[in-house]
Parts: sequence; structure tokens; C-alpha cells
Amino acid sequence: MSENKKVAIVPCSGIGKAFGTVSRVAAYQVVEDDRPEDTQLVPLALLVMGDEEHQEMLKEMPAITIDGCKLACATKMVQEAGGKVEKDFAVLEVFRRYRQFKPQGIAALNEDGEKLAAALAKEISEVVDEIVQKGAQDA
Repeated sequence: MSENKKVAIVPCSGIGKAFGTVSRVAAYQVVEDDRPEDTQLVPLALLVMGDEEHQEMLKEMPAITIDGCKLACATKMVQEAGGKVEKDFAVLEVFRRYRQFKPQGIAALNEDGEKLAAALAKEISEVVDEIVQKGAQDA
């Protein structure tokens, strides 16, 4: 995929909450390890601060958001920036599918939290693949 056709990954920035940490760990796994050539991390804090470069970037890139709670800040901020959310993930919904993984910890997740983040990253990577394939077909 070309540089400007990457998929933006926008994780929750909920500090002090295990689900927020799960969202960030999953996002880093996708962007750094699983799909580095097809994704780019967009920090939520930069959108909240009105960073014009990242707002413009989101107008050109499909986005996947990862929300740690019902406030859905990542999804709302991408939409406010004029971006298109192709898929939004709620960590709580993913947790409901993997109840055996009970995340704990904030600065560092416990083993179950890491497993939940890995399961979430796998789901996100599958959506990235779908978006990339669709983009290749549309090109």
C-alpha cells in the first residue's frame, strides 16, 4: 500500500484504566509488529489538541478506532476531525468474547491483559487486511 493509503489506528488514551492500556498495547502490536507497512498510529492526544497535520491525515486515510470505555473518545475525535471510521473496536465488547482473559494493571498488563490485547490486535489486523484488499480493488 502506498504511504498515503495506510490505515490509521487510533487507540484510546484512557490513562489509569486496564481497558485503555489493552487498547494501546493492541494498537502498538498492529502498527509495530503485525501490519507495519499498512498502518500508522495516530495518537488521540494530538487530535484532542487540534493537531492540524494529523487531522488532515485522517481526511485521507481510513481509520480504525479502539475505545477503552463507553465514552468512545477515539471514535468521536476521528469523526470530529473529518475522518472516516471504517471500524471501531470497543475493548469491553472484545473482552466479552474472551472472558477468560481478565486484564489487570495499568503501567503493565498482567498475562491475561496481554492475551486480551493480542486477541484484539489479531481482530484489528484482519480488518486492516480487508481495508487494504478493498483499497487495492478500488485502485
